[in-house]
Amino acid sequence: MKLNSLGAASLLALSLVMVGGCDQVEKSAQQVMGKATESAKQVIDETHKAAEQALSEATQGLISPEKKDQDAEKASESDTKET
Repeated sequence: MKLNSLGAASLLALSLVMVGGCDQVEKSAQQVMGKATESAKQVIDETHKAAEQALSEATQGLISPEKKDQDAEKASESDTKET
């Protein structure tokens, strides 16, 4: 009888340790995903800046990203007024 009680207690303790380990793994995975997300955002921002610079150099400043954005805003405003 004592062997069954000891076995049950050991199984319960082992289960608690495993659940605690799973929580730690989940927290670590969330941290890694957060860092990966931030790195991806940074790479996207840097790529966007490089693309804008390359476009500006290729067009020798004839098309500037700011002017293009302003033109797009004006076009969308006139589209909404027409409807």
